[in-house]
Amino acid sequence: MLKIRLGIVGPDDSVQRILEVAGESEELILVPFPYRRTEETETIIRNNRHRVDQWFFSGQAPYHFALSKGLVKEHEASYPPLYGSSLLGTLLEILFQEGHHIRNVSLDTIQQAEIENIRSAYAMDPLTFHLYSYTGYQPAEDIIRFHRELYEQGTIDVAITCIREVYHHLQEVGIPCYRVVPSQLSIRFVLQFLKVRGQSSWYRKSQLAILGIEVLPVENTTDQQDPYQQKRQELELNHVLLDYAQRVKGSYIRIGDGLYFIYTTRGELELHLHDQSYATFIHDIYTRSRLNVRLGIGYGLSALDAEQNVRLALQYARRQQSAMVVIVNEDKEVQHYDPAGQQEVMAYQQRQWGKEWEERFKEANISPATVAKIESLARHYRTHVITAQELSRWLHSTERNARRLLTEMERLGLAKVTGEEQPGQRGRPRKVYELKF
Repeated sequence: MLKIRLGIVGPDDSVQRILEVAGESEELILVPFPYRRTEETETIIRNNRHRVDQWFFSGQAPYHFALSKGLVKEHEASYPPLYGSSLLGTLLEILFQEGHHIRNVSLDTIQQAEIENIRSAYAMDPLTFHLYSYTGYQPAEDIIRFHRELYEQGTIDVAITCIREVYHHLQEVGIPCYRVVPSQLSIRFVLQFLKVRGQSSWYRKSQLAILGIEVLPVENTTDQQDPYQQKRQELELNHVLLDYAQRVKGSYIRIGDGLYFIYTTRGELELHLHDQSYATFIHDIYTRSRLNVRLGIGYGLSALDAEQNVRLALQYARRQQSAMVVIVNEDKEVQHYDPAGQQEVMAYQQRQWGKEWEERFKEANISPATVAKIESLARHYRTHVITAQELSRWLHSTERNARRLLTEMERLGLAKVTGEEQPGQRGRPRKVYELKF
């Protein structure tokens, strides 16, 4: 049975509480990582990333600290939210410990909306909350200062915090303080959520991945005429690809003249890309073989799907004037990456039209993929009004081709002429189109 490894990160008492609620599980392996200060989260994750499938943070503070530092992504981690029931338990504890004279309390982390929900459900009008609500991560020192100033001013009777470091500090300086902790139900929900997501991630990692490497034509005619030099370059390229295939635990074959495929799994390829970017790989190939290449990556549930997708990715890559890495996944979603900056330039769904639209596209002189690309570019530039000149710059094509595309989109009802603009004292006015996505 596939077991998901969860890293439990938080103060030692919170980690222990999560372990107790989880109990024995045949589907989970729980790895505890207690800390004394939230900032220790960075070291914990960097040193143990390879040991964990999903991260379970004890609360909002460590989760958003890790997210803000780029240590985890949203699909790799979660934390138990603090619902009203957790706060009610703490308020009941205050009632027993402090008595009925409490009228003013300070409270951090929990949002105003949650407080209003509690007020509407229970008779809490005599109680006044002084809130320090926030999203993301806030240093403990700022939260401590908030509670301390209110208490020293005589504004509050009791402080309520969701962070252990704040709780201990306020107690040490003599400020009455109580702590809100997640309920058992909230913890169980997150455990189940992370288990399912971890299993889904494992299945995703086992998908077949094909990395396509295509050699660009050599501009130097002298090299083209020297067959021995070409063979030396091909041998060096073979060495680079063999080394890379070994690193991603894959195999590579030569498909044709200047085209190579490396077969591996999605998990291995994505794991290696954490350590080596596309740009590094392309640069390594050029440094050792003096050959420029373009990259395409295809993911699929079967070998046939992956190969179709890698060939489609290379087709898209050939249309780019500059070096570009193109990925096509199992859902036919196309992603363009700039290898120099390693950032995603564009992403769009190739398939997003129903049968009625597919029939209409058969009679049109524009493909669904082109329309999807224009839609993605419109979102990128945050505009829905465009001229043929602007579209030509987006697509790196001629104005004539851009006018043809806009005319076809108008005929399909995907664009509408809304006016004209005069480019200068001379020349014909340009049509202004509104995109109807």
